[in-house]
Amino acid sequence: MSLDVFQQSSFRRLNEVRFIDADGHHAHFDVDGIALTIAAHAENTLRVTFGESQLPDYGLLQQPGAAGTLAVAPQGEGWHVDSGDVSLVIEAAPMHLTLSKAGRTVLTSITDQHFRGRTRLPAIGLQQGEADGKRPRRWCASFALNSDTAVYGFGEKFGPLDKRGQLVRGRTEDALGVNTELSYKNIPFCWSPDGWGLLAHTPGVVRHGVGYPQWSHRTYVLEVEDDVLDLFLFAGEPANIIDRYTALTGRAAVPPLWSYGMWLSRAYYKVPQDAIDTAAELRRRGIPCDVITLDGRAAWEVRTRFAFEWDKSRFDDPKQILDTLRSFNLKVCAWEYPYISIHNPLFAELEGKGWLLKNSDGKAAIFDWVKDPTDNPFGSVLTPLPPSGILDFTHPAAAKFWADSHDKLFDDGVDVIKTDFGEQVEDDMVAHNGDSGRRLHNVYPLLYNQCVWNATQRYNDAHGRGPAMVWGRDGFIGSQRLPMQWGGDPQTDWEGMAASIRGGLSYGMSGVPYYATDVGGFYGAQQPDTELYLRWTANGIFCSHFRYHGIGEREPWALGTETEVIAKKLLAFRYRLIPYLMGASQQAAQSGLPLMRAMPLAFPHDRLARSFEGQYLFGDALLVAPIIRPGGSVEVYFPTGEAWRDLDTGERIEGGQTRLVYKALDQLPAWGREGHMLCLGREVMHTGEIDLDAPIDAVWLFGEPWLQPCVMNQCVTLVQESGATYVVGIAAARCFPAAGFKAVDEGGRIRIELI
Repeated sequence: MSLDVFQQSSFRRLNEVRFIDADGHHAHFDVDGIALTIAAHAENTLRVTFGESQLPDYGLLQQPGAAGTLAVAPQGEGWHVDSGDVSLVIEAAPMHLTLSKAGRTVLTSITDQHFRGRTRLPAIGLQQGEADGKRPRRWCASFALNSDTAVYGFGEKFGPLDKRGQLVRGRTEDALGVNTELSYKNIPFCWSPDGWGLLAHTPGVVRHGVGYPQWSHRTYVLEVEDDVLDLFLFAGEPANIIDRYTALTGRAAVPPLWSYGMWLSRAYYKVPQDAIDTAAELRRRGIPCDVITLDGRAAWEVRTRFAFEWDKSRFDDPKQILDTLRSFNLKVCAWEYPYISIHNPLFAELEGKGWLLKNSDGKAAIFDWVKDPTDNPFGSVLTPLPPSGILDFTHPAAAKFWADSHDKLFDDGVDVIKTDFGEQVEDDMVAHNGDSGRRLHNVYPLLYNQCVWNATQRYNDAHGRGPAMVWGRDGFIGSQRLPMQWGGDPQTDWEGMAASIRGGLSYGMSGVPYYATDVGGFYGAQQPDTELYLRWTANGIFCSHFRYHGIGEREPWALGTETEVIAKKLLAFRYRLIPYLMGASQQAAQSGLPLMRAMPLAFPHDRLARSFEGQYLFGDALLVAPIIRPGGSVEVYFPTGEAWRDLDTGERIEGGQTRLVYKALDQLPAWGREGHMLCLGREVMHTGEIDLDAPIDAVWLFGEPWLQPCVMNQCVTLVQESGATYVVGIAAARCFPAAGFKAVDEGGRIRIELI
């Protein structure tokens, strides 16, 4: 039977449940001879584990131990497990689970019954694997969905945010675009505004039938490949579920200040002088920028890469070249992937040491991109890639070698690594730790990015270079710890942009706060025109990170004077937003909230808001409605219970209504949220010009400012004296028209005066 076929009849239904004991943190049961452990993991979090395993867990959990307490009591033919105001009822014969919070049921096992008298799918089912490992053990878990239940998450997915009705396959893929269900970042974590969330703790492949009609339109079915079925059940509001999930799997590190600036890249600068000329042109034209990228073919000889060796035919003095680039106040990003060409002597060296993934015969596995000469996956667009070995990050010595090898790149002047690829681990490969390629496949990019992030942070610590980051493509459980990942390779058209926005929102709802797209599009039959390029720019400035990138020129002046002038205006506002981004990043580090907050996450109880899947709350104060089609119009829903101010005109719009809005090419598709303040810095050419002792130049006040303090309140404070309100710590304040008050400069303090 194919691994990709779901056969419900092949799963043995778990049925009989017998209580064994409880210790205050855990309750132990026997289910048809299989160990079941319920753990009070943390507040609003229960861990439900079927089976036991000695397989590697890869440190996916940052809080592996149970910190809560629980009590167990008999209930009918089953048991009632309580932890705080969260409870789990376990029924037997047939087995059935019910999760409740404060006495309200939020999730229950399948209720879809076949007319023959039993549920259409097992509540919990087991399919034994084969001894030779060619067919892994599989589990099935089925949970009931109400007709109006929406489900979100599962990582970076480019289609509709509500996964109801979809079959989602949680296997990391080189998606070659953003146009299908395939994606680079798959996370087996989801949640519903109904009040529940779920994480399947496994590196294995997980398939999710989310009300998938071919299985059951009223059931969420997980199919998990692993020795154990290890589920975390969360109860609460969506923001609280994100908080609990990221506490469990790791909080996001705060990226370096310079990373919030503009990154400039293309595929590719063919000789170093191209990059140097581009850097000089940026500064001559007064276009703000912080990072320039040497992409895959820009720095390395393709046939022999990757071995940390500059292409000597072009980089005769790498340090001097990079010093020249950095002299323009730019950081340098260099590309890599974790593969070693068979044409490089390093391949034989690493094979001899056993540091590459192997075949079952013990020889180094070789991945060949062109398996069929008539079907090159890169077509004629990019240079064919060489057959390569894959570094084995489960081998401690191999991982240390890879990490240490970065030092010479950093010594030459590289500041950050673009960690590309990572999806090529095949099922029949074997790792040093004994795991199969199929089980390693999803977690491999995490190990790869963790290695490079650690190497960068170690070097930065030794040389006083500040926080580390990577510019990665793939993600998995815990990737939020390693900022950041961009959205792969979008097609250069309007739908490519729209799908990229959805991918970022989906990734954010999966517990990852940082995201970027290839502004302008990566590939396509044509280069972006002025309208697409500028709309993508305007949308991109409201992502956590911003990068122009694609096959061909992406520099603002490449599309003419009008495009350049407007792009400069938009980028200037992006740089003014950086204090606001810094504050939102502090929130992310504390709570896991993404900077781009999709409507179901930001307004979970506003049912109409859920249907506007392209718009989002950016931080606390800004509503963004990206323009994703030609013409400049967008239908915007203004969430109920709030009032909103147009950033361009100051117009006040009462919440609870939908409007068709037109924005000119130089305008911002964003609205301020009343009761909040938007902290802005001054215009700069790069982040090195930001005064961190006083980063805020102005505050825009949306309505009564004391209703919600600024997210950067360590820099801006609200003070009340003698009945007057003062904003302290800024140079200027702007009150939007008809806000009912004005800002009065009193020499170092801004007094808010009611009109």
